[in-house]
Amino acid sequence: MNIREQTEEWEEIRLSKYATLSKNSKGRKTYEEKCTIRTDFMRDRDRIIHSKSFRRLKHKTQVFIAPEGDHFRTRLTHTLEVSQIARTLARALRLNEDLVEAISLGHDLGHTPFGHTGEKVLNSLNPHGFDHSKQSIRVVDFLEHKENKIGLNLTYEVREGIIKHSGNNLSNTLEGQVVKYADRIAYINHDIDDAIRADIIKNEDLPEDCVVILGRTHGIRINTMIIDIINNSMDEKYILMSEEIDKATNKLRDFMFENVYLNKSAKSEEEKTEYIITELFNYYLKDLEKLPKEHLKIYEHVDSEKEDIICDYIAGMTDRYVVNLFTNNFLPKPWEKF
Repeated sequence: MNIREQTEEWEEIRLSKYATLSKNSKGRKTYEEKCTIRTDFMRDRDRIIHSKSFRRLKHKTQVFIAPEGDHFRTRLTHTLEVSQIARTLARALRLNEDLVEAISLGHDLGHTPFGHTGEKVLNSLNPHGFDHSKQSIRVVDFLEHKENKIGLNLTYEVREGIIKHSGNNLSNTLEGQVVKYADRIAYINHDIDDAIRADIIKNEDLPEDCVVILGRTHGIRINTMIIDIINNSMDEKYILMSEEIDKATNKLRDFMFENVYLNKSAKSEEEKTEYIITELFNYYLKDLEKLPKEHLKIYEHVDSEKEDIICDYIAGMTDRYVVNLFTNNFLPKPWEKF
């Protein structure tokens, strides 16, 4: 019995009857020989961490565009916080931590530069629409290349958890449901922390009834939400919050939308970022050949609409890359004598 098989045996003995066992995975689109050391979900986690799209998350906006302070969240630190919360929940509920971690680390790979502003602009420009969850699947299935192979060839369960991490979708696995809750817990609380740091809101501005129920500090609120999910989901077929905590959490989220996500101060640069992405999209729409050859090469043997090809390129950019690209394409360069 090799190390992977020992791990799979351990899972069967120790994990909840509702957990997703590695050995029961529905598999990959393209068959691969099993690893002798890692389970399939471990391999998926590693492939995501070593991908280029994962590394680019460190320079993508979470809420505040191009923040000057070192302590504001980026899309990468958000992803890591989601992973930490999800693993805490999974361990307590005796679910598959490796599956939870893989979904967490991959859930935002398709996010655009400038956060949801970039997503909104691409969705309006592309007649086929644009959604970061679907784009994350496009990244792992098609846009990422590993050793000249198209896509990361992830397991069904990881891909399903990524596509269903937001909106009204409900994952078929408890691990996917855990990540959806962890994502919400993470962004609500760390966005409050960043908004206070940015002086957009003050701690005393938070709804008092929410604070009484959830807690007055960042850590206490996260702990309250985690414990509530554990208490209501242990040995259950679904991951649930209590009605009281869920209601307070949703009210806090609504408060953030009204006072931060749609706040003019927090979004003071939004119009500029919308303009940058729109101009670049139309620039490539007029002449697709202006896209880098290495990007166009991806579509040599695949029929793709040009709007999708452009969206793939722009969505993969970091904030600073898209600004530099706009500068190089649209602003005059100073004359230099050599």
